[in-house]
Amino acid sequence: MSRPVNVSANSQLDTSTACPCGTGLAYAACCGRWHEGAQHLQALTAEALMRSRYTAFVQDKLDYLLQTWHPDTRPLALERNPPGCKWLGLHVVAHAQQDADHATVEFIARRRDAGRATRLHETSRFVRLDGRWLYLDGEFPA
Repeated sequence: MSRPVNVSANSQLDTSTACPCGTGLAYAACCGRWHEGAQHLQALTAEALMRSRYTAFVQDKLDYLLQTWHPDTRPLALERNPPGCKWLGLHVVAHAQQDADHATVEFIARRRDAGRATRLHETSRFVRLDGRWLYLDGEFPA
């Protein structure tokens, strides 16, 4: 697997730039296709949706994040990344499909805010509703 692309928050990616989610594919062939265009909101797997949501966090695509959040757990609004936030990478630890409409993805996302590195380790739950994968919620392993 190639190294993730370091991207400052609020920056826009050229469609040929490597996708921030770390697959090594160009943004347009990876998460970009789920963010806009003919395949908008149509990630084929829970892992693809999770990767696209990471990239949406990197790019401050708040509408996309809200549209891919299950209505029962969706917040009313999200805040943009703070100035100077730099996303450092995504590592998918594991993913599992429980049945046709339920899946989990464990991941570690790293970022730096004002020079301080942080990491988010989460096991996210996803459900398919009306043919679309949605983020339901997450647990934070110890």
